[in-house]
Amino acid sequence: MQGMVLKSTGSWYLVQDAQKKQWTCRIRGKIRLQGLRTTNPIAVGDIVDFEQQGELDDQGVIDRIHDRKNYIIRKSVNLSKEAHIVASNLDQALLFITLKKPSTSTGFVDRFLVTAEAYSIPVVLVFNKVDIYDESAMDEMAAWREIYGSIGYESVVTSAVEAIGLEEVKALLDHKVTLLSGHSGVGKST
Repeated sequence: MQGMVLKSTGSWYLVQDAQKKQWTCRIRGKIRLQGLRTTNPIAVGDIVDFEQQGELDDQGVIDRIHDRKNYIIRKSVNLSKEAHIVASNLDQALLFITLKKPSTSTGFVDRFLVTAEAYSIPVVLVFNKVDIYDESAMDEMAAWREIYGSIGYESVVTSAVEAIGLEEVKALLDHKVTLLSGHSGVGKST
């Protein structure tokens, strides 16, 4: 069977097959460390082959990882490895930015954009929590949108509290494999 990895805990993977059934899978030992220079052999978004294993009808063993069309990495905290694959086979990334509670720096945004560009992943900037912005913050956001827009980045303005821009974000997510990224507290879960 073939499926896409939806979640990784490090030793177990949640895989969804073509019929949308979800399987709890582990990796077959022989593919676990084959020349890996990353901390994780399988990432969310990977397409894998697996077979049913055990007595339960929702458990399996992954025995092949398909080639990735793209992926995004971050530096590994494990010194014996070079990188950690955050996600693969992405159609896009949404980078959530807040100018207050917490504030996001342009340096953080620029580093993310450089990484995404290096791996051919389109990015949409999502300026969130606009319901708490004063006039100064609104002006700053307009300047950021102009700067990033001038170099080709689409942006969306949102507020979950006031239901601003939510339909636009839903449309962006429709039928796409998307990485949601940003600092803790910027509203990714909301």
